[in-house]
Amino acid sequence: MPSSMKNIQSKNQFIATILAFAVIPMSGLATDIYLPSMPSMATELHQPESSIQLTLSLFLISYGLTQFFAGSVVDSFGRFRVSAISLVLFVVSFLITALTKDMMVIYAMRVLQGILSGFAVVSKRAFFVDVYEGEKRKHYLSIMTIVWSVGPIVAPFIGGYLQKLFGWQSNFYVLAGYSFVLLILELLFSGETLKIKKPFQINYVMKEYNLMFRTKDFFYGMLMCGVSYAMVIFFNLCGSFIIEHKMGYSEVVAGYVSLILGFAWMTGGFLGKALIKRAFLPKIRYANFIQIFLVVLMIFCSFFLNNMYSLVAFAFAIHVTAGFIFNNYFAYCIGRFPNSAGVAGGLTGGVAFILTSAISYGIVAIIRPEIQLEVAEGYFVLGVLGFIILSISKLRKAHI
Repeated sequence: MPSSMKNIQSKNQFIATILAFAVIPMSGLATDIYLPSMPSMATELHQPESSIQLTLSLFLISYGLTQFFAGSVVDSFGRFRVSAISLVLFVVSFLITALTKDMMVIYAMRVLQGILSGFAVVSKRAFFVDVYEGEKRKHYLSIMTIVWSVGPIVAPFIGGYLQKLFGWQSNFYVLAGYSFVLLILELLFSGETLKIKKPFQINYVMKEYNLMFRTKDFFYGMLMCGVSYAMVIFFNLCGSFIIEHKMGYSEVVAGYVSLILGFAWMTGGFLGKALIKRAFLPKIRYANFIQIFLVVLMIFCSFFLNNMYSLVAFAFAIHVTAGFIFNNYFAYCIGRFPNSAGVAGGLTGGVAFILTSAISYGIVAIIRPEIQLEVAEGYFVLGVLGFIILSISKLRKAHI
């Protein structure tokens, strides 16, 4: 294994960069590709909806927890080794998921896949920092953010057709095949980019986390990230069941709906970047007010309009506001500690994904949404949670 990227820079650096971009969306692909298949999984495996929904929540929790320490691991053991091992285990775990009928085995594999996604994504983020500098680094990191957001957008669209043609297992066979191709290409063209290995020091990381947790604006920022992303996952958990089982549409239609809502999230992110110079807290509050207004309007309209088009239209608008708030707060939290950006990013991602999975699964379990009005009620809970966090937080003045 090459000890430095310099050994392959002239020949393989471009291919290795493309490979890094190909690995980055893995977390989104693994969470969203089987969303249209959830109703069929429940039927074929003789499980209630909540048992299938738990597979997504377990993935997100393990993905979030892994981000707490993944940065320190790849700093200690190297990016290439961690990435290659992750891809090997991806292939095995996706194949096991496709072949088993045991829910406990599927749960175990989803936890493992969440952990592997955390390591793979963090190692490839570090790749760009290792290999590029200055404006080029900024350029590639900005592309990386866009590429990461593409995964959740295209995955359910592909998954809808896979489900219709081949059944739910095909999603995991495709993921296994994708991981296998990436593994072969990684072994052929990629290599180690870490120049200086750091000892794995848990005490240092815990000290940093302690400081960050005690920093109020950062703490509330992490909470807002979790609540904002929970709006998306809340719909992901119940949307396909409502569209397929209650409204009678096909899994392909459910895939298209996820595709449209993925664009809503991306639109919110682009709006966040476009308004980056506006005063921070006022624009977040406006977005939250618009969000709550849209949810109240959705509740009111649910008594007159209750079809797929109205459901998707309201969800689209609400997801734009959620994407806007998430993008702004995530950028704020990472930039809050510029000397510890890796640790801050890991902590923000970790807390956000754990909070997201817990809140979204909890709301779905309590409300059990089957119609538009009940979806609106779930959104209302999340919108009010955001309002409460904004009300009690005292954010330092910042223009990010």
